[in-house]
Amino acid sequence: MNLKSILLTGGLLLTAASVWSQTSLEAMKSDLNKTGGVYYAYPSTTADNTPAPKGYKPFYISHYGRHGSRYLIGDRDYQWVYELLAKAKDAKALTSAGLDLLSRIDTVYQEARLRGGDLTPLGVRQHKGIAARMYANYPDVFKGNAKVSAKSTLVVRCVLSMASFCESLKEKNPKLDVAMESSQRNMYYLCSSCKESDAFNNDWIGSVYKKFKSEKVRPERMMKAIFSDSEFVNRYVDPQDFMWGVYWIAVDAQNTENQISFFDFFTPEEVIDVWRCFNFDFYSRHSNYPPAEGKHMANAKPLLGNILKGAEDAIAGIGENATLRFGHDGNVVPLAALMHLNNCAGEETNPDKVHEAWCDWFVAPMAANIQLVFFRNDRKPEDILVKFLHNERETSIPVKTDIFPYYHWKDVKAYYDTLLK
Repeated sequence: MNLKSILLTGGLLLTAASVWSQTSLEAMKSDLNKTGGVYYAYPSTTADNTPAPKGYKPFYISHYGRHGSRYLIGDRDYQWVYELLAKAKDAKALTSAGLDLLSRIDTVYQEARLRGGDLTPLGVRQHKGIAARMYANYPDVFKGNAKVSAKSTLVVRCVLSMASFCESLKEKNPKLDVAMESSQRNMYYLCSSCKESDAFNNDWIGSVYKKFKSEKVRPERMMKAIFSDSEFVNRYVDPQDFMWGVYWIAVDAQNTENQISFFDFFTPEEVIDVWRCFNFDFYSRHSNYPPAEGKHMANAKPLLGNILKGAEDAIAGIGENATLRFGHDGNVVPLAALMHLNNCAGEETNPDKVHEAWCDWFVAPMAANIQLVFFRNDRKPEDILVKFLHNERETSIPVKTDIFPYYHWKDVKAYYDTLLK
């Protein structure tokens, strides 16, 4: 269920701006980095900050963020492609384009070697920037010795993302009381996965995805462009695996310091079709895919429950001023769907049309974040307002409001309590 419109003061109907007008397959050719999906590096942004209604001031921020840009998960993801191309070079089975590909992969691999899954320097900068913009837009939240709670999953790239974020806040106000924690104790809500969701992915989606992938991924042209000896290809190369291997290196390169492009080894149509497979796979395993019947969104219920409790504590004056949480794309995606953030909970069963309803790079790029900013008015203490930021952009949820992008917290909480029940 996506919000198509919201009720505004005076009864005006505002149609929600659709990101999909910007994500047609043709339009994506203008920025092939988006074909990285969840490998898309966090886009440079200026955070939205519509002024609050008169008399309202921010007092609490609740946040969940994905770790920043990272290298591919392991050395193997670079190494096997490199070694295959090196073997082809020794056999004089590479074209000039193949030799060029080998050289570029060597450069990227030298940076990434023994850093599989690690946060890149860009990932550090992303979180420092998000924190700095949060502080600049809501300084009232971070006055004096305001309390900041920060918790991350056990994965090092998440811990370092948390540290980078908190370091940036402390640079702005050294008096902040910041408590950081990475503990198994918090994993039940920071990185939840229910058995029903896992069972669905194991038992059903594999065959559907495999069929779609075999139809869309066409490596024949690439094989001829890279390899000069068809006999070498027949003996040593799985064309589909090779194309996917080059794709992963290509789309993650934007997260590295070398910033080498590999997209010229694909046609735009080829890399977009590979992305469509990746996008469908991620959607069907983590988001509001109709055949899953809400099982994936249920993964985020403990996290949404934690968000609601933290907000109620802050409103009651017994919580912290900011609650920061750090995890993964597989947590941001179901949370965004469960919360029904605009354009994050699309429903589509046809793999060919999933990209029209849901885009991974929009929902959960590197350093993706969801923020709830709370406001109060001393003259109306019972009327707490909240607004939602998705990747620092003001967004909507399917709850009526007369002051968009702000919502009355009592209405929001009632809506989410219903979803949790």
